[in-house]
Amino acid sequence: MQQPSLHRLAFDGALLVRGFWLYIWEITTKDGSKIHYVGRTGDSSSLHAQSPFARISQHLGRNANANALRRNLENHELVAEECRAFRLFACGPLFPESHGQTEHTQSRDIVAALEKQLADSMRTAGYRMLNEVKCHRQFDLELWRSIVSVFTEPFPNLQSGAAREES
Repeated sequence: MQQPSLHRLAFDGALLVRGFWLYIWEITTKDGSKIHYVGRTGDSSSLHAQSPFARISQHLGRNANANALRRNLENHELVAEECRAFRLFACGPLFPESHGQTEHTQSRDIVAALEKQLADSMRTAGYRMLNEVKCHRQFDLELWRSIVSVFTEPFPNLQSGAAREES
């Protein structure tokens, strides 16, 4: 029998708020290196925009339609259960959960463009990334500046990468 060990999970209650969020996962692999994943809440499959907390278990679960983080880890030959640490950094909600198709689509498209910009800026700033985000929409520069300022505290190299993206 394996010796049981104690594990902790702590989070801010605001992570339970549904809406359109951007987030960065920072995963420490079993060899101690760090790799990152950028995502968002609010997609095309539903008119509901989840909370970041709801995405945590979905991302690491076994449902192939919802576990994008686990799939990306496996694509990089990493096993989620062998990783040393998972940290989630979430910014939002950028927009509240909407109650109509038009409002949902508008918010979703704005956040999708910002998600791509965030992932590209993380990569440009030298962060090792698990995923590549595809979106051809133009991002909102004013909203982008407020988002990058939030993420710069935990990811200080992001500022220089973001500046290159804007110029």
